[in-house]
Amino acid sequence: MLIETRPYKKIHFGISLGLTVFYSSAVVIIPLLGLFIHSLGIGVSGILEVFSDERIRSALFLSFSVGIISAILNLFIGFLFAWVLVRYNFPFKKLLDTLIDLPFTLPTAVAGIALTTIYSQKGIIGSYFETWGIKIAYTPIGIVIALVFIGFPFVVRTVQPVIEELPKELEESARCLGATPFQTFYKVLLPELWPSILAGTGMAFARSIGEYGSVVFISGNIPGKTEILPLLIVTKLEQYEYEKATSIALVMLLTSFAFMFLINLLQDRASKKLS
Repeated sequence: MLIETRPYKKIHFGISLGLTVFYSSAVVIIPLLGLFIHSLGIGVSGILEVFSDERIRSALFLSFSVGIISAILNLFIGFLFAWVLVRYNFPFKKLLDTLIDLPFTLPTAVAGIALTTIYSQKGIIGSYFETWGIKIAYTPIGIVIALVFIGFPFVVRTVQPVIEELPKELEESARCLGATPFQTFYKVLLPELWPSILAGTGMAFARSIGEYGSVVFISGNIPGKTEILPLLIVTKLEQYEYEKATSIALVMLLTSFAFMFLINLLQDRASKKLS
């Protein structure tokens, strides 16, 4: 005896779709629309005038430049960690694997204070570099270190499962055909890993652009030098300059979306080459 299940499937689909649309609207779409509407209240010319301020332009350049640099570093560091955790066995491996998730669970303000303490002029690491005339805390270098700390786990956790699922026969076949270790990695393994590497790097970059807690302490917040956009938004809100704050947030949103769209496009092309 056959039981008709299509009506139930339609009901389940309708409920799932309704909850998805409601959640997306309440958490993402409506707040973003509010941001657009509030920013456009001063007009396009008003938004452009906001960015005629040298302080805002400096913060914009600093935020995206350190975001890009940290994303590139996260790509290599995150991939290295993922590769070592999957391919090698060593003492305290499980402990290291657990510590990688620490930036996800650790409050960002705590991370910022800890990094500032370590890399300041009197810190354990900062004092060593100070003897060489290199200052880390309260400079863009310190900001990059903070962004790498909170960003590299995204790459590790995105790439690690893909490395675990790679069949060992791929490498063995390549070696049997005379490929060198570099050729095996570059032509056999990297194409399989590249989409996940891009995905992790994209998430790390997006997190870096909007990061506040871990950066606000180690940056020093010097206007025109180490002041980042999220801090500038908070400053404008405290000064009741809501239009300027939302205009800065709107430009951050659009620029971040453009970068993420480009990364997703590259990821999609890499995935199509594999299929």
